[in-house]
Amino acid sequence: MASRIALVGALRYIGSRTSVVSSQRLLCTQGRGLGSPDIVRVLYDGECPICVKEIRFLQFLQRNRADKVDFVDISLPEYDETKYGVSYEMAMEEMTVIDTNNKVQRGVPAFTVMYSAVGLGWLGWLISLPLIRPVMDHAYGVFARNRLKWTGREGCITGRCDKKKT
Repeated sequence: MASRIALVGALRYIGSRTSVVSSQRLLCTQGRGLGSPDIVRVLYDGECPICVKEIRFLQFLQRNRADKVDFVDISLPEYDETKYGVSYEMAMEEMTVIDTNNKVQRGVPAFTVMYSAVGLGWLGWLISLPLIRPVMDHAYGVFARNRLKWTGREGCITGRCDKKKT
């Protein structure tokens, strides 16, 4: 019952805050250094409405786990490629997470690390199962190749967008 109430609350939270991706950005703490132990850094495209919905959901889940996940919006001019060791173009190609050992994880493995960090370890385990992982790799590959087109960012259909200047 408690998990159902939490899920309903999370869905309301997400739905009430994700109608438009605008100048209002998700909370991210790009000021933290890579030397911080036990912090997972999730690099996400803050201009992607689908990505933003998932990040808001993950932020909701980790609200009681302060300082476990650092959500870094790569579309902001402040994103420093040298600080994270991941270029903007690389992070735009597919989901990218820097794990607690400062190892870059991409694609489905990135989701596994990210989900575990916010308390959804069971989901990370599930998508990593030998029979499910190839399906997830394929499905995510299709999404990653088409997400810019599917989210109405026609000028970015090559997978490389110019970073917004403010």
